[in-house]
Amino acid sequence: MVYYKVRVYTGGNFCATTINKVYIKLVGEKGESNRTKLLGLKGAASFYQGTSSKFCVWTDVDIGKLTLIELDKQATFMTPQDAWFVDKVRVKNPEKEAFIFPIYRWIDDNKVHRFREGTALRVIDDTHHLGRYGREQELKIRGEEYNWDVYADGLPHCIKTTGPLSLPSEVQFSFSTEFVYTASAGLTELKLKGLDGRCTAWKSFEEINKVFTKKTEITEYVQKNWKEDAFFGYQYLNGVNPILIRRCTTLPSNFPVTDEMVILHGCGSLADEMKKGNIFLCDYKNLDGVRANLIKEKRQYLAAPLVLLHKTPQDELKPVAIKLKQTPAEDNPIFFPSDSEYDWLLAKAFVRSADFSEHQLNVHLLRTHLLAEVFAVSLLRNMPMVHPLYKLLVPHTRYTLQINFLARLLLISKTGVFTQFASSGGDGMFTILQRSVSSLTYSSLCLPEDIQERGVESVPNYYYRDDGLKLWDIIHGFVKGVLSFYYKSDDEVGQDSELQTWIQDIYEHGFLSQPTTGIPQNFSTVEELIKFVTMVIFTCSGQHAAVNTGQYDYGGWMPNTPISLQQPPPTKKGSATEETLLQTLPDVGTTVNGMATMWLLSKQSSDFVGLGTYPEGHFCEDAVQKLMEGFREELDKLSANIKERNTGLKVPYKYIDPKEVENSVAI
Repeated sequence: MVYYKVRVYTGGNFCATTINKVYIKLVGEKGESNRTKLLGLKGAASFYQGTSSKFCVWTDVDIGKLTLIELDKQATFMTPQDAWFVDKVRVKNPEKEAFIFPIYRWIDDNKVHRFREGTALRVIDDTHHLGRYGREQELKIRGEEYNWDVYADGLPHCIKTTGPLSLPSEVQFSFSTEFVYTASAGLTELKLKGLDGRCTAWKSFEEINKVFTKKTEITEYVQKNWKEDAFFGYQYLNGVNPILIRRCTTLPSNFPVTDEMVILHGCGSLADEMKKGNIFLCDYKNLDGVRANLIKEKRQYLAAPLVLLHKTPQDELKPVAIKLKQTPAEDNPIFFPSDSEYDWLLAKAFVRSADFSEHQLNVHLLRTHLLAEVFAVSLLRNMPMVHPLYKLLVPHTRYTLQINFLARLLLISKTGVFTQFASSGGDGMFTILQRSVSSLTYSSLCLPEDIQERGVESVPNYYYRDDGLKLWDIIHGFVKGVLSFYYKSDDEVGQDSELQTWIQDIYEHGFLSQPTTGIPQNFSTVEELIKFVTMVIFTCSGQHAAVNTGQYDYGGWMPNTPISLQQPPPTKKGSATEETLLQTLPDVGTTVNGMATMWLLSKQSSDFVGLGTYPEGHFCEDAVQKLMEGFREELDKLSANIKERNTGLKVPYKYIDPKEVENSVAI
């Protein structure tokens, strides 16, 4: 007899316990054990939530190096079928050699489930016939469970599902009820219940302040400084939409600003300042001609501004000219800081409202949520659990499929909050998204290239850029270490059929087979693979945090970020007053619903998993474990540096602090 010591680890997830009968079969290179019922000293308590239990399995002969196990559980008359979450199984052979089988998923049926030994294997390494068969069967099942669907023409494809609970259990999260409850209770949490149905305009800014009860360090700063030009410009660098601004070397033909029109704070001409790299442009052309939403049967308004900014000798970024519509016309004046107080404030309000739409639909929804879903679905369809890329990327797909489904259900559906209360909700939303897709390029998703292409390498006080580039480099170093461990040559990358299918799926369903995006259709070198995987992890973690976490900070004080506007853009100067501005800002109900939604979206989930934290042990190799430790150490150093830097800032920039960044798009 040959005895194998088996330890089974049941997860700490809510309701992870099973009282069903559990069976195991060990499969080695030289043979296999019988299917064995696991009987331990704990009896019925052997598979309780958060526990591990020991068992013994014997075979007639040595079955050699273990390659996989088969697990199943069976209900009885007294114990109906339940769901069991298994973390892992550890097996020791008579020579005390340990084999780890990572699982980290629910088993909620009576079928046989196969799990590979934890050593990562590419398809070209997997020579055991049972291993290859198991690999093929796993991908066949995955292909049936994870199907592509089209949410709207011209947008990246999504997971096909009829509801959040119809998703495979392995990708469902434990706090879906918390999310739905919070969405319905947000108004109550912010003490705004009862105001959500009011359609009246605000009478004064003091009245707005009375409902602004939940404050943060940054929301208080925003409230005090939202009218200031320097703060208006600062938000293009470190607010929730830090990727729109670009250096201006030539004025657009539809923005005829001359030296006589602008005041450049004692500097030279526009041409001189452009040569010095001190002039910047923000162009909201994606919003041009979009028909704005109806809110409670009242037409709303949406501008498509052009904004010219100047870096002053004091290293402040200030707006010097604003045009609210793209096409020059007599009824489309250019506004300047020298105009009357409320002419200028009104123009900036239209810009900030346009920025809300550009941020939510392009920068946040499309460039993080929708792309993260594409990366997740392709990974689950094309990568078996034993593949090193699956092990590397699966932590960065956590909860994304379910949170995106809930977003489509609760935020952007016909009855969703965004559709009901944002000027760009409804049909206009799809127009903006489709236009945004047309400008979605690989280089714009790779932060170092994006910074260079926008010409913002030397803009002072650009903390998104500074922190983001450091985080990109740390992620790149980690990814390079892991992938170089498994891929020693470019030929090995080219020979990995699963890897090639993964990127082809992303190219087809995420970027709609458009070669102009620059997205690779295949990988031919290790370096190409490293760069793409770095982009995937950065998008799902740091970039999402940068454009998501600060939403309430910058939008909680509504005048700084109006989600809709009730009056059309001004067609002339000289008539705007405080009352004009208040009548233009969103009404009471729209305001408080927007505040509650931004508070919800900025709230950290109850089971937040920070970047670099890997509670699921998918990798078993010591070399990769050391790389993960080094990754965490580098993230800790960056976090400490950011915290130290922030102590000297009036407005701390914390959104790319690794301690605040989640591993995945999970909220």
